[in-house]
Amino acid sequence: MIFYISILIIVICVVSSIRLLFTPYKIKGKRVSLENFLFLGAIYATVMISFGLLYVLLELHDFAVLDDGYIPVANRFLTRLETGLYFSAITLFSVGYGDIAPIGVGRIIAVIEALIGYTIPAAFVARTVLDMDK
Repeated sequence: MIFYISILIIVICVVSSIRLLFTPYKIKGKRVSLENFLFLGAIYATVMISFGLLYVLLELHDFAVLDDGYIPVANRFLTRLETGLYFSAITLFSVGYGDIAPIGVGRIIAVIEALIGYTIPAAFVARTVLDMDK
């Protein structure tokens, strides 16, 4: 039960972050400011951590999500957390390095994350331009 609640919370965090980016709002009345870039960074961090935790949760519940040549060690959670956050960051910011490959349902999740990663900068630029027009 906690597993499904955790996944629901992660999805809500991602959707809320993306929704905030698409709502018109000026921070302190400035068009392009440090606050706007910090806002963008916070959205990236939320999405990256959320997807990283999603990969970890699925891996810990024995869903095959990532193939990284994993060798079991004593502290499985920290190893999975490190791998999940790393893969999430690489997928969100680029097309990946190829050292970790998504498998199974992880492929669909990685595609969704990559699409979000490409959408965020476009939405940020569009939002800045629309705020300048007002």
